[in-house]
Amino acid sequence: MGKYLIKQTKTGIKFDLKAGNGEVVATSEVYTTEKACRAGIESVRKNAPAAAVENQTAEGFAKEKHPKFEVYTDKAGEFRFRLKATNGQIIAVSEGYKALSGCLNGIESVKKNADSEIVKQED
Repeated sequence: MGKYLIKQTKTGIKFDLKAGNGEVVATSEVYTTEKACRAGIESVRKNAPAAAVENQTAEGFAKEKHPKFEVYTDKAGEFRFRLKATNGQIIAVSEGYKALSGCLNGIESVKKNADSEIVKQED
């Protein structure tokens, strides 16, 4: 089972969703409060399992309704995803993947680990 790791940054507080193997599969924005960060986690828990996948790298891709995972390529040509909630807000993003299959596996991992425990990293 994975876990949400809440940690302090220089500019606020964020979470990483780690898969059972310890790999980070999704990261949040930086929040100003721990309460807001925990609300972001709850949004991932609620939205990820039901979210459709919109592969924006495919020609003539089908637009999906929110919540959804948007798959896209970044400036370096790597595949990434962002999870958008029902209101269209981005609630989690991925690292870059060399292959589309790796990116899609990352999405499956987020869906599978969405209900993980929350752990606060102590300094």
